[in-house]
Amino acid sequence: MRTGIGGRSVRDKSARSGTRAGPMSPLVRGMAIMLAFAATVAFSVVLAKLTLEPSAASEPLTHSNLRPGDSIRDYLAQPALRDTVKQLGGNLLLGVPFGLLLPVLVERARGLLRVSVATALVMTLVELVQGALVTGRAFDVDDVILNTTGALLGYLLLGRRLGRAVHPRRRHWWHRWSGSEKKAATAGTSRG
Repeated sequence: MRTGIGGRSVRDKSARSGTRAGPMSPLVRGMAIMLAFAATVAFSVVLAKLTLEPSAASEPLTHSNLRPGDSIRDYLAQPALRDTVKQLGGNLLLGVPFGLLLPVLVERARGLLRVSVATALVMTLVELVQGALVTGRAFDVDDVILNTTGALLGYLLLGRRLGRAVHPRRRHWWHRWSGSEKKAATAGTSRG
């Protein structure tokens, strides 16, 4: 609502009519899903390049971390702020595309819990492959935590809206007794 001339409240046209933007056309929806798929493929290539390339020079320095918070504390204790930002910020940013793209690609993956579980599973798999097969890389549980946090940020900032735009909300059985249907049912019984 806005305040009009003379202090009276004025409702927007969409608020007056009670309508919202309609669902996407199938063509636009298909294009959005294809674009999200292409972005996911591109992200997967970047993820593989960043995390699965061997680093022989780092081999003597690597060690697995199974205790949450240990690597984060180590990075925060470093005197070089640039390295800390690169490690922590990089791991956060690596998770953001999951939060943005997953709700668009997979309708059932919408929701904070679903996005976080899917991201944690994928990133745990990446870390396991890293630790087992890649020279100079090790499993780090803090990387999984930071990646998942990045996915949650991406989901909360934009992914939720993108997912809803492409996949409108479903009507569940419990919606039968709420909103306009409830009003229509009570109006029908009062005419009696």
